Amino acid sequence: MAHRSQTPLPRRQFLATASAAALTAGSAWAAPMAWAQNGSARSNEREGRLVVVFLRGAYDGLSALVPHGDRSYYALRPAIAIPAPDGTAQTTLRLDDSFGLHPALAPLQPLWQQGVLAAIPAAGSPDPTRSHFDAQHQWEIGQPGHSGAANGWLNTLAGMREAADANPAANSQGRALALGVGEANPQILSGSAAVQLVPRGQAATRSGALGDVRTRDAVMQLYAGQDTLSQAFRAGADSRMQTAQTLSADMAEQGMASKEMLAANNGAGSPQGLLLDAQHLGTLMRQDRRLRLGFLSAGGWDTHANQGAATGTLANNLGNLAAALVQLRRDFSQPDDVVVVCSEFGRTSAENGTRGTDHGHGNALWLLGNRVNGGRWHGTWSGLAQGNLHEGRDLPVHHDFRGVLAQVLRSSQGLNAAQTERLFPGFAWDASLDGLMRT
Repeated sequence: MAHRSQTPLPRRQFLATASAAALTAGSAWAAPMAWAQNGSARSNEREGRLVVVFLRGAYDGLSALVPHGDRSYYALRPAIAIPAPDGTAQTTLRLDDSFGLHPALAPLQPLWQQGVLAAIPAAGSPDPTRSHFDAQHQWEIGQPGHSGAANGWLNTLAGMREAADANPAANSQGRALALGVGEANPQILSGSAAVQLVPRGQAATRSGALGDVRTRDAVMQLYAGQDTLSQAFRAGADSRMQTAQTLSADMAEQGMASKEMLAANNGAGSPQGLLLDAQHLGTLMRQDRRLRLGFLSAGGWDTHANQGAATGTLANNLGNLAAALVQLRRDFSQPDDVVVVCSEFGRTSAENGTRGTDHGHGNALWLLGNRVNGGRWHGTWSGLAQGNLHEGRDLPVHHDFRGVLAQVLRSSQGLNAAQTERLFPGFAWDASLDGLMRT
């Protein structure tokens, strides 16, 4: 069974740029990157939308995708294991003889049964770091083991798509193909390609300082020139105003209560806010079909103590995640759309002395979409016996996350090998996952 960094700006220009960013909620604007020269830019291109959901803090995949068929799981986790399936509400939801879902993920079971949800149970970065900062950085730039400056791989992909776009007039206006909701400046979207960044939760429905007419008029006069910075600022300001108007109108149509919105904005990056952020992302990408790449994240997954089992802190987080994924499925259900759910690394196979788990290695990675060969798990699973664990304590990484993403990008975005190599330098094609995506 086993198995560019960029040249610093002059001080005056830097300050002007920083001021512009503060007023436009951080939208980044620059010239697009060039498409890879080998291979046709358009011949294999597909119209799929890709959404990446990043669970910061290292979520416990062994509680989400429960290996109920492995006796070692229950021996390693006497207090926090999810009970074996018996058909009751607080036990594992059986998927097959090996795996099941945490009961808080019950809303995802129909998607599994429909064949549009799949899991890779032992995926991740081959780099052994247990540092959240380092691991997240490496995931977001697509380069395990690399701690230096680099563009985010989703930004690089946006630049490739910009250069291949058949509408150069749109490109000249600095319109973005990538959208990030929630984080001010996620590494995965950093780089030279234009991206649209939207605040978290209810803040996304507000126009900020630009909502004041006098302030807006004064700032627009300041940036009335035709230089690159002024044009970029005006584009960003227009985007911020339009975003706030679009989301406010959408909220009104749905009749969402202010209490709900306040709860969704509770805490920086908490899973409780993920559903509202998912709704915002879906609304904006429906309104602007040019937006093809989306990014969401949620923190709160670093469960060192009192993790809980079928109920508790982790269960609550998983319930919020499930609700967000169901929402994303509603908004991203076209033939080539794919949602990827990932985290920087997994957690220890055994529970610790405070009924939690510590930083681990391999983890379960999830894919959702019509092109996903779902209703099953993919790849190698070697079990949790002591001799099969990474460093005697963690789930191993049998599948490099870049190999998983390469499969997704070939199927949903039409990328060839050279283009994928540009995103993930040095990656190796994982032929064992060739059945992961439908062609």
